[in-house]
Amino acid sequence: MSEYELRAALPADIDAVLAFWAEAAEGTSISDDRAGVARLLERDPQALILAVAEDVILGTVIAGFDGWRCHLYRLAVHPSARRRGIGGALLDVAHARFEALGGRRADAMVLEHNELGQSAWQAAGYGREERWRRWTRPLG
Repeated sequence: MSEYELRAALPADIDAVLAFWAEAAEGTSISDDRAGVARLLERDPQALILAVAEDVILGTVIAGFDGWRCHLYRLAVHPSARRRGIGGALLDVAHARFEALGGRRADAMVLEHNELGQSAWQAAGYGREERWRRWTRPLG
């Protein structure tokens, strides 16, 4: 039996998820607030996947599918829980979700300066896509 469980986040987890990201994730996002996470869970209740042990979050990944593309965000493992396969287990669940939804390829957002993250994604079989750059514009 595993020392942690993998499950979809619930609305009751929002505050703990935000606290976890503040401690364990690299960088912040414009959507890193209660309303942003609540919208995600309302729109796609299975997208935010948690690794949890005794009600403590050890890791997260957002596996979003828009009907066309499979996007991965917020893969993070608590520093004290790294090197135990949690990140890989989260990705396995995310990949299975994408395949069940008919996805064909997953992409991940990785900060340029996050060398640890880049190493983890490369170890998981992901490669840097040099042909594209992400363009953004705040709304509202």
